Amino acid sequence: MSSDFQHRAKKRFGQNFLHDHNIIDNILAAVAAKPGDNVVEIGPGQGAITEGILKATDGHLNVVELDRDLIPILLSKFSVYPGFKLNQGDALEYDFGQLTADKPMKVVGNLPYNISTPLIFHLLSYHDRITDMHFMLQKEVVDRIAAGPREKNYGRLSIMVQYYCQVHSLFIVKPGCFHPVPKVDSAVIRMVPYKELPHPAKDVKQLESVVRQAFSQRRKTLRNTLKGVISSEELEALGIDPGARPETLTVAEYVAISDATC
Repeated sequence: MSSDFQHRAKKRFGQNFLHDHNIIDNILAAVAAKPGDNVVEIGPGQGAITEGILKATDGHLNVVELDRDLIPILLSKFSVYPGFKLNQGDALEYDFGQLTADKPMKVVGNLPYNISTPLIFHLLSYHDRITDMHFMLQKEVVDRIAAGPREKNYGRLSIMVQYYCQVHSLFIVKPGCFHPVPKVDSAVIRMVPYKELPHPAKDVKQLESVVRQAFSQRRKTLRNTLKGVISSEELEALGIDPGARPETLTVAEYVAISDATC
């Protein structure tokens, strides 16, 4: 095994270590960290982008890493920076609020494919304490997040992320940029939480429930998928066609349905 990879990737953690320097530079340029920023890196792995962030922030960075075997590798590389803080734990359960006492976070990470969606939902619960998020994800997940109404990838993930954030798909990362080589393309995405939500819902939990129900059978019409939640007459009163399919509605229209059913 190459000396560049001191740690054997673990399948159960979905680990694929980035090694392409051009991609690393592109990610660092997109993140655009600067001195004084409160940057949090999730899943630093062996530190492919960690040092670049540390240099940009004058040595200040919080990282959250689950794999205990990576801790000594990261400490040996980066403990020279006095502002480097390593938090060992599961990002899915981590209280990111404790990292935002002084200022909001810039969050960055190469997220494992197997936990990317639930982790994004977890982070959205801190949306008012995050300035921006830059993630490397499976390209299919990025396509789903960034999709708009009437696009085939548009669905629950698109709506709930776009409820909270402006979304920008930045660039594709090919499998050969990683070790071990994954079987799919990846992509980098930027998500910027709104300072003021453009379409605030009366009850976000209700909005999540309505969206989940609507897409439970996405080939059926709203009249059928939301039967028992809202009537055809009530949809028409909102200016929404009961015969429309779930993927044709905007975030604002889902908020309107949600508010009408609270």
